[in-house]
Amino acid sequence: MGTHMKGRTVLVTGAASGIGKACATLFHAEGARLILLDRDAERVQAVASELAGSEAIVVDVTDPDSTSDCIQRAIARAGGLNGLVNAAGISRWVSFDDMSFAQWREVMAVNLDGPMIVTKAAWPALKEAGGATIVNLASGAGLQPRERFSAYCASKAGLILLTRTLAMEGAAHKLRVNAVCPGIVMTPMVERNLALSGDPQAAYQRYVARNRMGRFGEADEIAQAVLFLSTDASSFMTGSAVSIDGGSVFH
Repeated sequence: MGTHMKGRTVLVTGAASGIGKACATLFHAEGARLILLDRDAERVQAVASELAGSEAIVVDVTDPDSTSDCIQRAIARAGGLNGLVNAAGISRWVSFDDMSFAQWREVMAVNLDGPMIVTKAAWPALKEAGGATIVNLASGAGLQPRERFSAYCASKAGLILLTRTLAMEGAAHKLRVNAVCPGIVMTPMVERNLALSGDPQAAYQRYVARNRMGRFGEADEIAQAVLFLSTDASSFMTGSAVSIDGGSVFH
């Protein structure tokens, strides 16, 4: 067990699975006290049980009033907040021709509105902490377009610019804000997209062909970068969008 996060309280959204869960697990191993947020009650409570001393919050990040209330209460119970990881996200694999406005709004609500709502609720405590950090899980799809992912690409590009704007506003309070832009990582969300492709093996090969390392990433590999951006090891970094994608050619 490490000590890089000892004495720090960190809020992780999307903590029930995928990269969010991997971040929570790694941060706990490094000594952090965790507030874990997800709308999947059963899974997030199970993760909190695995990570002793963690608190689970069951709420949908697209609901501003409930989310803000839950976060502020949790911060009060924890006695402050030192870090935030916005990992909650969804994607919809659909052509622009077939996409409805409801599908567009669903993606935007989780991927862009959600981080804004969560960050807004946590912002006062993070400013007060001094030396706090925010890491937003963006995507390589926020740096370069992909077919059939127009809403996802737009939401993640917006999240990168939100990251950089918050970095400017947080600097006076020693609050650093960075983004991580993963390539293809085998998470439940990606598994669902592969299944929806009609030919999962062919879709897998298309994804693999995009990067120089010839494989999917692992959630734990992304979590290591999030940890780095949440510690003093990255003390001169803010407003960055770090690509972790195996050398994907679409960058």
